[in-house]
Amino acid sequence: MNSATQAISPLRQRMTDDMRMRKLTPQTQSSYICTVRQFAGFLGRSPETATAEDLRRYQLHLVDDGHSPSAINAAITGLKFFYETTIEHPELLSRMQPVHLPHKLPVVLSREEVARLIAASGNLKHQTALSVAYGAGLRASEVVALKVSDIDSQRMALRIEQGKGSKDRYAMLSPVLLECLRNWWRTAHAQGKILNGGWLFPGLNPIGPLSTRQLNRAIHAAAEAANIDKRVSMHTLRHSFATHLLEQKVDIRVIQVLLGHKKLETTALYAQVATEVLREVVSPLDSLKPA
Repeated sequence: MNSATQAISPLRQRMTDDMRMRKLTPQTQSSYICTVRQFAGFLGRSPETATAEDLRRYQLHLVDDGHSPSAINAAITGLKFFYETTIEHPELLSRMQPVHLPHKLPVVLSREEVARLIAASGNLKHQTALSVAYGAGLRASEVVALKVSDIDSQRMALRIEQGKGSKDRYAMLSPVLLECLRNWWRTAHAQGKILNGGWLFPGLNPIGPLSTRQLNRAIHAAAEAANIDKRVSMHTLRHSFATHLLEQKVDIRVIQVLLGHKKLETTALYAQVATEVLREVVSPLDSLKPA
């Protein structure tokens, strides 16, 4: 019997059912299952038999193995669900401690770098997708989830369905971005790449959407072609969108709504990287009178 036909253990099925009951996303479910499976591999027996000391040893193992703070915290979150919800033994987590995440400023591109990056994209689909990410401040997952019907040219808005936090929202649609989207639709529809009412950015098979992995590969290739030395990802375009709006004197509360942030403090981070705003501040040194 191969791995594809092996029966799922009752314990794993119970955990899967617990996650389904709470409507956790497929990505979250997969991550949690992977975390528990990796811990079971470390333990050498069923995770149901683990002790608090076993969990403590596992966290030390992750630290010694060079895992990042975010990866360690993600593992703790997955194990927390298993022990608190599935087997109802929260006390076993008493010796696991979340790791402090170092505060890092986001990488932001200049407007000229964004223009070079988009122009260096390998094809029209990638060029348009990157334009959407920057022009509307969308996450990679939100870009690939767009459908043709999500473009509201009457209200000049993009409908974001079930974005982060399982929330719907509207993102801005500028005239330039609308023209980019129309150009892409005309070209792709004529070639049979976009189905009626289908994905705005389909994959090789138009029945399914472009994947976030493919989009990230595209932006890395574009950054290399544009000779941009900064560490660039799809989220860099979202950071740049917010920072450039702040530099244009757009109210930070409006930017918060456009980004879909729950807390204003999250959006306020961009004030630390809006260099054009910082340059307008007059240093008290400049107002000193000569002695």
